[in-house]
Amino acid sequence: MNPNEQFQAEQRERIASYGQDDKFQALSRDWLQASMQRKYVYNFDWLGRPIIQYPQDMVAIQELVWRVRPDLIIETGIAHGGSLVLSASLLALLDICDATEAGTLLDPCKSQRKVIGVDIDIRAHNLQAIESHPLGNRIRMIQGSSIDPVTVSKVRQESQGYKRVLVLLDSMHTHEHVLAELNAYAPMVSVGSYCVVFDSFVDDMPPGFFADRPWDVGNNPKTAVHQWLKSRSDFQIDPTWPNKLMVTVAPDGFLRRVG
Repeated sequence: MNPNEQFQAEQRERIASYGQDDKFQALSRDWLQASMQRKYVYNFDWLGRPIIQYPQDMVAIQELVWRVRPDLIIETGIAHGGSLVLSASLLALLDICDATEAGTLLDPCKSQRKVIGVDIDIRAHNLQAIESHPLGNRIRMIQGSSIDPVTVSKVRQESQGYKRVLVLLDSMHTHEHVLAELNAYAPMVSVGSYCVVFDSFVDDMPPGFFADRPWDVGNNPKTAVHQWLKSRSDFQIDPTWPNKLMVTVAPDGFLRRVG
């Protein structure tokens, strides 16, 4: 075993051990709860745009994009656009890497990689900021409910011709909404890629933690994932990601398409 393989083997063993470490998991949940109470998740930008994500989850998306090398990323939920810009920047880096590996000059005009963002309400100031961003030409935004058949049809049409597709679900976090999103968008995920369902951590928080929101324990993305998977054999929960991150809003939310 060479040094790189040895390092990776040690990494896999360490990550697997976290899944059995009840004390570490409890500490991580406590920190997540305390930091969420203090709106810590609102503190970050990505290339100038606010991104409402934990740094750990941003790193996880970077690793996923490198592993999958998608040519299309579909996101539900836009907010200030930071997540769209994160995805667009990672796709741009893939183009640079592809050109370097091929020994050719990068021609951004020829890149087919793009991001599709869906939101029921794209605020004018956010729309302008995203469209004028240096990576805005890689982003296509669609306004409408993510589960409206008209919206889903638009996304499906925009997705034609793309072979490697990654989906990120992060809009309304109620059980029924996420269940409908999974039915609509998971079929667009390519085999070997992922559908990441954010905010499944709601089910691990105390009841009433989100008093001003319609989701709660028993009614959230995690409950939707578990129900949806009962009738699916083509997707599996990948426990590697929450085990390695420990602090994540997506426990049980990294769904890998296996067939």
